Amino acid sequence: MKRISGNIPVNALPAGISEGIIIGRMSFDGSPNFKEVERSHRDGGYSFILQVEGTTHIEIDFQKHIIKAPSLIYIHPNQVHRVITFKKAAICSLMISAENLHPEMLKVLEALTPVSALPLKTDVLSVISETASMCVRLSERKGEKLYEAILKGSCNTLVALVASQYLAQSRPMDKHSRFEVLTKAFKTVLEHNFTTVKSPTEYAGRLNVSTPYLNECVKNTTGYSVSHHIQQRVVLEAKRMLYHSDKFVKEIAGDLGYDDYSYFTRLFVKVTGMTPLVFRGKNHE
Repeated sequence: MKRISGNIPVNALPAGISEGIIIGRMSFDGSPNFKEVERSHRDGGYSFILQVEGTTHIEIDFQKHIIKAPSLIYIHPNQVHRVITFKKAAICSLMISAENLHPEMLKVLEALTPVSALPLKTDVLSVISETASMCVRLSERKGEKLYEAILKGSCNTLVALVASQYLAQSRPMDKHSRFEVLTKAFKTVLEHNFTTVKSPTEYAGRLNVSTPYLNECVKNTTGYSVSHHIQQRVVLEAKRMLYHSDKFVKEIAGDLGYDDYSYFTRLFVKVTGMTPLVFRGKNHE
C-alpha cells in the first residue's frame, strides 16, 4: 500500500534480534512522560493495545477516544495518533512489522482499517490476556535456538485472536449483500489509489461495474456517495500533512494529486468548513 509520510514522525521498531516485534506489559497513571508517544506520530508497524485495567485517552486522526478496560484497539500504520493520558491503566501493547505477519493476517488487518476500541467480555479478555502474557514471556527467552520463529509464531497467534474479535462484530462474508461486498472492495481500492484516482467512474471501471451501480451500492451501505468517500479520504491525508509537515498548501495539494491549488482549497473548505491554513493554525495553537 502506498503510504504518504510527509514530515509525520514515525516511531520505528527497535533493531536487534527480535527486529520487527516489540511487546510488553505496562502500568501508567497520568501523563506518559514519553515524547515519542505524546507527540502525534505513526507507528512503524501494526499496533495493538489490550486495556486490562483503567483507561487510556488517545487521539487517532484528530478524534479523541477513551479506551476503557476491558477492551482492545488496533491501530493501522497509516493512522496518526498520540497518547493523551492514562488513568490507573494496565495495558499490554504489541507492535509488529508487516514482514513478521503471516500473509493471511496481513490481509485481514488491511481489511479492518480503520477501527475503534472494542469492548471485551471477561472470558475473551482472559484468553487474550493469557496469550499476551505468554508472548511477553517468550520475548524474554532470547537464548532459545529458534527464538525469532517462536516469537513470531506466538505474536501472530495473538494478532489472530485480536482480529477474530473484530471479525466477530461483522457478519460472515457469505451473509453480506452484494452491496456490502462491493462497498468493501471499493474502500480497499480507494485506500490504495486515493492520491491518484479521484473519479467515481474510474473506481467503477476497476471494479467492473457501472458508475451508477457502484454509487447505489456504496450509498445504500454507508449512506454516502462514492464522491463523498473519495473526498473524505483525501482530506484526512491533507489534515495529517498540514499538521505534521511544514510544506506549503500548494505542495500538499500536489502530493495528493491536485494540480489546481484553488480547487483543492475549495474542496478542503467544503469538507471541513475552514481553509487549510486556518486548520493548520488552529491545530498548532
